[in-house]
Amino acid sequence: MTLKHVGCHISIKQGYSGAARTAAAIGATAFQYFPKNPRGLSVKAFDIQDAAECAAICREYGIRSIAHTTYATNLAAAYGDVREATIRSLRNDLEIAEACGSDGVVVHFGKWKTGNDPLEGYKLIIAALNDVLADWEGSAQLLIENQAGEGTGIGTTMEELKSIRELTAYSEKIGFCLDTCHLFASGVWNGSNWAELLANGRSIGFMEHLKAVHLNDSVYGTGSHRDRHANIGAGHIGRDSLAELLRSEECAELPIVLETPVPANSSHQAEIELARKLP
Repeated sequence: MTLKHVGCHISIKQGYSGAARTAAAIGATAFQYFPKNPRGLSVKAFDIQDAAECAAICREYGIRSIAHTTYATNLAAAYGDVREATIRSLRNDLEIAEACGSDGVVVHFGKWKTGNDPLEGYKLIIAALNDVLADWEGSAQLLIENQAGEGTGIGTTMEELKSIRELTAYSEKIGFCLDTCHLFASGVWNGSNWAELLANGRSIGFMEHLKAVHLNDSVYGTGSHRDRHANIGAGHIGRDSLAELLRSEECAELPIVLETPVPANSSHQAEIELARKLP
C-alpha cells in the first residue's frame, strides 16, 4: 500500500505560505503547524493573504495540512478564567486552519487533574467543544487526539474519544487524530495487538472518523505513560509494528505526520521517505 500524504511538523517562522513551501521542498505531501505561539492562549490577528497563499501552494503540490492547538489548551480545565480564553483560542485556530485550507485542528483530549471523578472532566470537555463549535460553519474540523496517560488516566482509549464526539451537539464537526506514541505509552497498544484494536475501532465507529495520524516511535515502553517521541525504528514500538498500523486501509489517504526529533543540521526528508516505504 502507498501512503499518499506523509510529512512532518513545520515551523511557521516564514509564515503559513513559507511552511507550505518548506513542505514542498522536502518532498512532504502533508504537514502540521502551530497556527500561533504554542505557549499561550492568545488570539492571533493573522495575515489572510499569507494563509490563502498557503492554501494555494498546498493545492498546487497536492499537500494536506493540519494545525495543532497550543500546549496551554486543556479541554478538561476549561472553567473559571481559563474557559473563555480556551474557547476564543480554539475558534481562532479553526479560523486560521480554514484560511490555510487545512483539514482541521488537532486538540488533545484533555487532562483532568481536579478531584477524583473523571466524569467532571468529561463534562467540561463536552461543554467546551459545544461552545467552540456552536456557530462554526467552516469545513475545518476539531480533531481530538488520544492521550498517553501522562499525569492523568483519561483520553487514552478509542472508546473515550468516540463517546465524547457522540455526546457533543456537533459531532459532524469533530474527527480524531491518532498518535502512535501516545497509544503505545498508554498501554492500549502493546505493539502486537493492532489487529484487535483495529477491529474494535471499526466496530465502534472510531476509524471512520479518523482524520489524521501522528506517526511517532516511543522512547519508553508500552504502559509507561511517558510521552516521549523517538524517530521511526529507534524506539520501543519499532518499524514492523508501525508498518502494520499504517497498512490499515483507513491510513492510505490520511495526513500522516511525523513529530519526531529532527536530525542536527538536516530535515525530516529522509524519515518521510522511510515512512512512505513502511507499509
